[in-house]
Amino acid sequence: MILDAHTHIFPEEVCRRREDFFAADSAFRLLYASPQASLVDPPTMLAYLEEAGIEAAIICGFPWRQEKLCRRHNEVILEAARRWPQKLIGFCAVHPLEPGAPREIERCLAAGAQGVGELAWYDDDPGEDLAACLAPIAELCQHYRVPLLLHTNDPLGAPYPGKARIHLPSLYNLLKTFPPVNWILAHWGGGLPFYGLLKKEVPDTFHRVYFDTAASPYLYRPAIYRLGAEMVGPDKILFGSDYPLLPLSRYLQELEAANLPPEWQEMILGQNLAQLLDRK
Repeated sequence: MILDAHTHIFPEEVCRRREDFFAADSAFRLLYASPQASLVDPPTMLAYLEEAGIEAAIICGFPWRQEKLCRRHNEVILEAARRWPQKLIGFCAVHPLEPGAPREIERCLAAGAQGVGELAWYDDDPGEDLAACLAPIAELCQHYRVPLLLHTNDPLGAPYPGKARIHLPSLYNLLKTFPPVNWILAHWGGGLPFYGLLKKEVPDTFHRVYFDTAASPYLYRPAIYRLGAEMVGPDKILFGSDYPLLPLSRYLQELEAANLPPEWQEMILGQNLAQLLDRK
């Protein structure tokens, strides 16, 4: 069983004429100005899942600054998840720094969204008090008992489009502040798994924290799979592809190179997410 914890779909009109939306959102332009940056709509995602042999995938949108674009994108996700519930698991996305973000999230969760994310601030600085910034959203996830998928990235290393400003102590404090929330930290949590080796406090803080593998072939050597599993536990790693950024095949190659125990690989590729979402 393979379940993908991190993919993205877009409304058909955005896929068809992306340039019409560049002026509306500088972060969207930053990430998708290049024609090499693929955009897919729900039917294209379904065809990919079928071809790749992926049982189901979490589908995310984009953190638009404009409320009408955000709402339109979330409606596409909600409708796709209603139409193909066995294949598409709808998460709602907002820009977490926009005042209307909690209202839009509550609307989507009441309408059937199964989680929140991917939340991101690609060209903004949320400051060092993430707990205060994200409190209304985290409280909604706690109330509705749904996971929250948060964009993270390493604060060091080479720059790349979409590399956000991340303050790891602030991120850790956010996790401590909302222990009942099931957090999914994208892109290996920006290096946070290393601290899973600490003896005190951190293992308890990480009790409901998961780390996805999205974009891993671009970011880390294959050894990250084994090392990450050893630091936080193989039950805390979720396969996420960030498709259409990268296909399943790239991750399978790296998992093979990592030489994981077969049971660890099965957990990462689907069992962990199935348990998190209580998916039979």
